[in-house]
Formats: sequence, C-alpha cells, structure tokens
Amino acid sequence: MKNMSIKLKITLWYTLFMTLLVVGILWLLLFITNSRLLSNARLRLKDTVTRSFHEIDYEDGVLEFDNDINFLGEGIYISVYDAHGKLLYGRIPSLFNGAPVLVMDEIQQVDSGQTLWYVYDYCQKIEGYGNLWVRGIASQTQTDAALQIVVNLALVFLPFFVLCIAAGGYLIIRRTLSPLADMTETAQKISSGNDLSRRIRLGTGNDEVHKMAHTFDKMMDKLEDSFENEKQFTSDVSHELRTPVTVILSQCEYALQEDTPAQEIKDCIRSIAAQARKMSSLISQLLTLARADKGIQKLHYELLNLSELAEIITEEQKGIASKKGITLETCIQPDILFRGDETMLMRLFINLISNSITYGKENGLTRISLSSDGNLITGSVSDNGIGIEKDKLDKIWKRFYQVNPARSSGEREGAGLGLPMVKWITEAHGGTVCAESTPGSGTVFTFTFPQNK
Repeated sequence: MKNMSIKLKITLWYTLFMTLLVVGILWLLLFITNSRLLSNARLRLKDTVTRSFHEIDYEDGVLEFDNDINFLGEGIYISVYDAHGKLLYGRIPSLFNGAPVLVMDEIQQVDSGQTLWYVYDYCQKIEGYGNLWVRGIASQTQTDAALQIVVNLALVFLPFFVLCIAAGGYLIIRRTLSPLADMTETAQKISSGNDLSRRIRLGTGNDEVHKMAHTFDKMMDKLEDSFENEKQFTSDVSHELRTPVTVILSQCEYALQEDTPAQEIKDCIRSIAAQARKMSSLISQLLTLARADKGIQKLHYELLNLSELAEIITEEQKGIASKKGITLETCIQPDILFRGDETMLMRLFINLISNSITYGKENGLTRISLSSDGNLITGSVSDNGIGIEKDKLDKIWKRFYQVNPARSSGEREGAGLGLPMVKWITEAHGGTVCAESTPGSGTVFTFTFPQNK
C-alpha cells in the first residue's frame, strides 16, 4: 500500500466506498422490493378469495360454481368448504399438505417441506344455504421468482456499475492530479539540467491543484530572479573589488622598491588609503543591503527634525559640489518632524545629493526641497545634469547598475549602490521614491514619507 501512487490509492478507496454504497442501496432496494412483493401477493390472495363468492350461486337447493372461479387469480388455488369443513368444490395443490383448520380472515404461512404456502380462509353466508368457506392457496415460489429476477439483474449490473465507477473515478482523479505529475517532471528537469526557466504553466483554474501549480511557477520565478541576482551580485562585487585591490597591490609593489623616492612612497600610501576607504564604503553598503534582504537590519527610530537634518547634509555637500562649480539651492520647510532612523536618513540625503553632483554638469545647479502638508512629507533632489534615458530609469534601482558612460572608461565615481540604498531606506520608513529624467536636461528624484509625529 505504501508503494502505491496517490492516484491509485484514491481510486481504490473511492471504488471501495462506492461499491459498499451501491451494495447497501441494492440491499435496501431488495428488502423493500421483497416486502412490497409479499404485500402485493397477500392483497391479491385476499382479493381473489373475496371475489370468489360472486361466482357461487344457490338455486333450487343446489350450489352452483362458475368455472371462472379457478381463473380469478393466476397461481392461486381456490377451494370451497361447507360449515363443517367438508370440501365441496375446487382443487388443492398436490404438494400442499397443511392447514386443515379453517381460520377466518387470517393469512397463514404453511411450510409443506418443499414449498412455502400462503393460505387465506374466509367465511360468508350464502342466502338460502348458510355459511360457506372459501380458501385460497398461493405458493411463495412465484413471489420468490419475481424477487430472484431482481437479484439476478442486480448481480449482472453491479459489477458493470462498479467498473464504470472505478474507470470514471480513475479518469477524473488522473486528470485532476496530472498537474502534480507535470510539477514532478518539471522539478526533475530543473534538478537534472539546472534550468530554472522551466514552468508548469497549467492555465486558468481556481481549484487547489491549479493554485498549487501557479504557486510553484511563482516560486520558480522568485528563485530564478534570486539566482540571477546572486550571480550578478557575485560578478559585480568581484568587478568592484578587483580595481581597488589591483591599485593597492601595484602601489605596494612600487613603494617597496629600494629606489622609490620618499615623496612617491607617501603618494602610494595616500592612493592605498583612498582605495581602502572606497572598499570599506563598498563593504559597509553591501553589508547593510545584505542585512536588509534578510530582514535583520534594525532601524533605530527617534523623533527627528528632518528639516535641520536636510540643511546639515546640504552644507556638508557644498564643499564637494564646489569642486565642479555646482551650486546647491534649498527650499526646505522648517521644523518638519519625522520619526525615523537618523543614520539611514542622513545616508538617503547624502546619496541623492552626491548622485546629483556626480552626474551634474560643470557649473550646474542642484535643488533640494522638502515640504509637508500635515499628512505627507515630500522631498526632492533635482539637477540639470546629463539625465537618464527612459529605458534605463527602471534599472537605476538595481545594485551596481550605473548609467554613467564613464564607467567603461575607468573614471569610477561610485559602485552603483547609492540608489538601491535610497530605495530600501525609503521603503523601510514606509515611503516611496521615484525618478523622472530628460536626457540632457537633468533628473528629479522624489521621495515621500507618511507624517508620523
């Protein structure tokens, strides 16, 4: 039983249950049929005996019996007796040898050894003659024969009916469970071929199997995305770390040469320190995002003056912006209170402003705005830089993605983790962030937070 398939187990149990149900119903029908046949036989016996008196006349001191008296009831023997029990007319079955006593208006069941008989006696007064008895005798064999026909039909049709039930049940169950076989086959092919793109694609349906198949497909979509992201993540991290590591190794080798001047050794150390800081920042951001993915990055909420925080970050970024001649303008509504993680919100402003500086034009402009209507806090960072093409706007939130063409030329300004970090910080605080851009005209990043004083 343990080695049977679910399909076969369900079919067997279903067939067994339906067989028992059909047998029970047939038994009940046979019981009712038998009772009905016996009841009809008794009623017919009584009716035949009582009608027999209409075929008996007494004229001129002589009892006259109509010949039709023997044909009133098929299979019923009629005999007539006087008041003393003497047989006057009729016939008695040769196998009948019981019930010598006449009993008024009562059906007797007599067993003669080979056959079971029903006997009914009735007495009625004949005018001019006196009391006259009529006895009707009927064999139960006829009733049993009718019942036997029903039994035979049941025995013929029962196996056929059970086979139809089993076949129909098997087909229905096989069709219902066929998606499970498809799921198994798909899982085996994925396991053997490492092809995560395979899907069941069962189609529309609201039953449990369809829901399971759709859930399986959705799970595979997520697994495939996760696997692809993992591969891309590994590739990008390797790419991002390879450059600073190469620079550090080359600088170390040059500094360790005996004829390297002291000033150049200092320059090598500065270069190594810069690359180490870049690697430290990269690792820190990767660690934060990894914790966020696992849901273990905790936020420390406190009531903040978001307006002051934005002003402070803007002042800090002015020194960096001035190197490219970029002007930072602010339009910040004062004293906007917000409950959030101060470190993460600082990083949000830093990332957005530094991004606008990185991709802004020389001597350009970056505008930082922040406002609240009592229900929603809205902030934006806009620039008049190189802009982003529309087909790339949805990709800027992916890790390590950079729109800057300088990426290929070796001018590395960042690792492509700033905007993904902004997106996570915003969503972690219950907000949203979006970007609008026109190539050659600039980009606007807009974020919103629900007011939560």
